[in-house]
Amino acid sequence: MENKTFIDGSSPHIRGNSSTKRIMLDVIIALAAPFFAGLWFFGFRALLVVFLAVISAYASEVVFNLCCKKTFKQALDIDLTSIVTGFIIGLSLNANAAWYLPVMASVFAVIVVKMLFGGTGNNIVNPAIAGRAFIFISFIGMAASNMASNWLTPDGNVLVGATPLSNMLNGSEAGVSNLDLFLGTNLAGCIGETCKVAIIVGFIYLVIRRVIDFKYPLIYIAVTGLFTVALKGFDFSWFLPSILSGGLMFVAVFMATDYVTSPTTKLGNYIYFVMLGLLTAGLRIACKIEVVTFVVLLMNFVVPFLDKWLVPKPFGNQPKNKEAKA
Repeated sequence: MENKTFIDGSSPHIRGNSSTKRIMLDVIIALAAPFFAGLWFFGFRALLVVFLAVISAYASEVVFNLCCKKTFKQALDIDLTSIVTGFIIGLSLNANAAWYLPVMASVFAVIVVKMLFGGTGNNIVNPAIAGRAFIFISFIGMAASNMASNWLTPDGNVLVGATPLSNMLNGSEAGVSNLDLFLGTNLAGCIGETCKVAIIVGFIYLVIRRVIDFKYPLIYIAVTGLFTVALKGFDFSWFLPSILSGGLMFVAVFMATDYVTSPTTKLGNYIYFVMLGLLTAGLRIACKIEVVTFVVLLMNFVVPFLDKWLVPKPFGNQPKNKEAKA
């Protein structure tokens, strides 16, 4: 039976028209923009990395379902969450990543992080974030690979160099203009993270489809930029490079807004995304590397406490002193 979503709030619950599959399909459509941009800039290798990540994620859930003694038909009928997880993992990797990296990241994300915790809606952390962190920690050479990337330009030239974010955090010039950072031209990075125009297109689509609230990614991005400026002596020349470099925009739109691992209340979300921005800016400068993966992973563990401390008041609730007077 198809899983239906519920409009969040106190009982009685209202059944919505959207299903998990429909929401995930919208996310896949939104991811198509950075995917095709990645193909344009990185070529066939990008297609291979994304394909391996997606097929591994799908196969992992099917095999797990079969091991749980589901019928073959039931095992194949998934809610597309694993497809989205694989898609995001593929886009968040380097086009030169070894073939086993997207495979291992997707298998870990789906089986260990999602299915072993009970499947869709029961995972403690975002599976794609956890999968990316897993291979980053397990294969430390991947960090060096992302710092010195080979990539293809539209005219077929192969370029080699450090990422603009790495250059800036280590005291050098970014090496490219803000326009290049925005368009994704002439710079190194992960497949889906380089072209900010494509990410914005996906963001607008998700907002129009009401899959995500536009405020939260913008809060994350703005706080990161402004806190970076403050930490750099209020040098506003850091603002645009800090928000256009690295994986900030991609993570803010497609990972940090995950329904399961983000707070359920408005106040909780405001706190969550502000903290993401503060931690991202602070740890980037302190560690001199991209940290968005680990920042989101860390804040995922904080979400249950935010939901516990910021319980929404039921409709018609009155303070105890008013009840006593009545």
